[in-house]
Amino acid sequence: MEITTWISNNYIEIFGAVTGILYVFLEIRQNIWLWPVGIATSAVYIWVFFTSKFYADMNLQGYYLVISILGWYWWIRGKNGRGGEGEKGRERKSESESESERRRLRVSRINVKTTLILSSVFIVLYAVMHFVLDRLTDSPVPGWDAFITSLSITATWMLARKIYEHWYLWIIVNTVSAILFLSRGLYPTFILYVVYGIMSFSGLRVWKKDLVSK
Repeated sequence: MEITTWISNNYIEIFGAVTGILYVFLEIRQNIWLWPVGIATSAVYIWVFFTSKFYADMNLQGYYLVISILGWYWWIRGKNGRGGEGEKGRERKSESESESERRRLRVSRINVKTTLILSSVFIVLYAVMHFVLDRLTDSPVPGWDAFITSLSITATWMLARKIYEHWYLWIIVNTVSAILFLSRGLYPTFILYVVYGIMSFSGLRVWKKDLVSK
């Protein structure tokens, strides 16, 4: 098959792969523009996963649209919704520091309570999705589809709250997804998730520096 023909037949998936890579780059940089880019990527992949019968992943993209709006809001509003340093009696920052810098949501570590809650949510999501996909759809890989979707939902919420450990979840998701999409012949998406996996390790390193510097 000629390359031009292949591109014309897969241009939607290719566009989604490109915006997806841009999304992760902006995520590593903690650039707030990752959220509108994520919205565009999700819209594309709703169609890609629908046509490939990855139904859980298709619905996951709808979740991404919602959490992208919330994440955009949380990152602008700042820590605990109070703009971080605006409380009465708190020592004022130097005048050279911008208002947006004082307000921005900071990278944080996950605590025990949140870990237990998210673990429980993941287990419930996985069980429900696996049952639905196995019994009510023609998904070729219901177990893996449910696993990727459930873990991605958890990781995306953690990203929206700037929890450092979300990168570990993405490493797992990206590894499993790359293998799965390769087996289904989604080659641009396979390449995308390989790149995602590599960039996830970079995200761990960059976010850790920001975490330690605080």
